[in-house]
Amino acid sequence: MTNHEGESGGPHNGIVERASTTEGLPVAVSMGPALAAVKLPTHATPLDGRAIWMCILALPIGVAAGLAAQALLWLIGFITRASFYGQWHLMGDGTIDVRHAAMGPWIVLIPVAGAIVVGLLARFGSPAVAGHGIPEAMEQVLTNQSRIPARLLFLKPLSAAVSIGTGGPFGPEGPIIATGGAIGSVVGQVLSTSAAERKVLLSAGAAAGIAAAFGSPIAAVLLAIELLLFEFRPRSILPVALASAVATTMHIAMDGPGAMFPFVGSAVVAPGWRQLLDYALLGMVIGLTAVVMTRTVYAVEAAFEHVPVHWMWRPALGAVVVGVVGWFDPGILGPGYFNLRDLLAGDIALRAAVVMCVLKFVAWTVSLGSGTSGGTLAPVFTIGGSLAAVLVTSGHGMPLVAGMDVRVAALVGMVAIFAGASRAFLTSVVFAAEITHEPNAVLPVICGCVAAYVVSALLMRHSIMTDKMARQGVRVPAEYGADALEQKLVGEVMSRRPVTVPAEQTVDALRTWLAGGAAGTSHQGFAVVDEAGHLCGVVTRRDIVDERSPAGAKVMSLVRRPPVVVYADCSLRDAVEHMVNHGIGRLPVIERGSDGKVIGMVTRGDVMSALMVS
Repeated sequence: MTNHEGESGGPHNGIVERASTTEGLPVAVSMGPALAAVKLPTHATPLDGRAIWMCILALPIGVAAGLAAQALLWLIGFITRASFYGQWHLMGDGTIDVRHAAMGPWIVLIPVAGAIVVGLLARFGSPAVAGHGIPEAMEQVLTNQSRIPARLLFLKPLSAAVSIGTGGPFGPEGPIIATGGAIGSVVGQVLSTSAAERKVLLSAGAAAGIAAAFGSPIAAVLLAIELLLFEFRPRSILPVALASAVATTMHIAMDGPGAMFPFVGSAVVAPGWRQLLDYALLGMVIGLTAVVMTRTVYAVEAAFEHVPVHWMWRPALGAVVVGVVGWFDPGILGPGYFNLRDLLAGDIALRAAVVMCVLKFVAWTVSLGSGTSGGTLAPVFTIGGSLAAVLVTSGHGMPLVAGMDVRVAALVGMVAIFAGASRAFLTSVVFAAEITHEPNAVLPVICGCVAAYVVSALLMRHSIMTDKMARQGVRVPAEYGADALEQKLVGEVMSRRPVTVPAEQTVDALRTWLAGGAAGTSHQGFAVVDEAGHLCGVVTRRDIVDERSPAGAKVMSLVRRPPVVVYADCSLRDAVEHMVNHGIGRLPVIERGSDGKVIGMVTRGDVMSALMVS
C-alpha cells in the first residue's frame, strides 16, 4: 500500500487528496483499466431521430387541423344560416353577415337557445368546452403534460359552432386552436410520446388550425412559441412550422392566396417619424383599454360565480344580454369579420364605430364571463379597431392625428389590443402583416404594439390568457432565455484536485483517515482508483462508516455499481441530466479518449455555484 502526500503535506494512508469540493453529478461508466462498456451523457443536439419523427408526425397533424378548421368554419356558417335566415342548405362559411336578419325582438331568443345547448354540452360532455380556447390549451401544457381528452376533439368545435352560429359575439380562432391542439395531443397519446413531445404535437396542431383559418403561417408559429411551447428550440419549432405550412397551403387551395383583411382604397403611404409617434401614443391608449378589458372579463366571471343558479345555466343568462344587444345592432352578433373589413376600408362612420366598440365590448365581456364557448381574437380586434377609428376620426384636425391614416390606425388598434391583452407581441405584429399583405403598415403596428405591451405590462401582472391560471397557483413562463447550464462546460467548474481512494485500501484505514478530520474528509463521496490511477468506482461516506461494512475489507468491496463519470468537455446540462438519470450527486471527471484517469470531480454544489454567477 502506497502512502501519498495530501495537499496539507501529511501522510494519509494511501488516500490521495487533490482538493475536491461539494457533492456531485452522475454519468455512467463501467471501467477498470480498459474502460469497458462506457455509458456517458448524451450530448444535446439541435435535432435527433425523435425530432425528425416529430416533424414527420406534424405533416398529417397539419392536414387534420387544417381540415378541422375548415369544417368548424363551415359548421358555424351552416348554423348561422339556419338560425337567422332559416336556410338549411349546406353552403356557407363562418363569416355570414347577420345584419340583414329581419327578426325583430325574436332575435333575442337565438343566442339564448345556443347558450343553453353549450351549457348542456359542458354539463354532460366536458366543462372544458367553456372558455376561449387558448388558456385551456396552455393549462393542459403546464399542468397536465399536454394531455387533452379525445372527446374534446368533437365537443369543443361543436360547442363553439353552436355558440358562434347562434350569435355569440366570438371568433372561431380560439376553438380552432383548441381543436388543432387536441388533435396533436391525441396523436401524441396514442403513440406514447413523452410530455415534451406531446407539447410539440399539441402546438403543431394549434398553429396549423390558426394558419388554416387565416393563412398566417409565421404568426401561427410565433403564437405557438409565445403561448404554448414556452421555449425556442429547433426541435420544437420545426414540427410546428411544418404543420403551419401544410395548413396554410390548404387555406390557399380553398380560399385563395389573397389577404384575408386587405386594405381598400388608396395605397398605404409609408409613415414618417411624426406619424410613428402618433401610432405609439394610440398604442398607449389601446394598451390601457386592454387592461380595462381584461379586468372587466374576470370581474364579470367572478360576478357570475355568485349567481344562485347551476353553472350550466349561466351562459344562457349572459346570452340574454347578447340577444338584447343584437336586437339593437345585429352586426355585433357572431365573428363580425365584415366589421373588420369595413374598418380597414375606412368605410365606417364615427357614430357607427362608437356603437360597435361599446356594444361589442358589453356583449363579449358578459358572454365570455358567463362561461360559454368562443374565441377572443375577432371580438378583441373589433373593440380595438373601432376604438382606434373613433379616436382618429374624432380627432382629425388636431396636431397629433393630422397625418394618420384611419385604416392603419384601425389595424394598429386591432393588433395592439391583442398584444396588450395576451402579451403575444411578435404574434400580433406578424399577424397584422400576414392578414393585410401591407408592408407599409408594419412600422405603425410595431410602434403601437410596443406601446400597448408596455402599458399593459406596467399596469397588469398577468395577461388575459394567464390571469385565471395564476390565481389558481399555476406559474406561467413569461421569459425565455438561453440555458445557463448549456453555456458552461464541466471542465470550467469542476474541482481539479479531487480526493481519490486506493482500491486496495482497507475500510478500517479509511475510517481512521476520516476520523482525523484532515482536509478533504468532509466530502460525501470519493473516487476509487487502482494502482495505475484508473477509476474503479465511487464510494460514499455513508458506505464507509456503515457498521455492516467489514473493517478489514478492501475499499473496492464497497463499490456497488460501475462508476458514473462525465467528460470535461460535456456541458453542465449533460452532467445534470446524467446525474438525474442515475440518481447520484457527484461525478468523477475523465479526459475524453483517456484510459480512465480521474482529472476532477463535479458536484451539485459546483452546478449551483455556476448558476449563481451566470
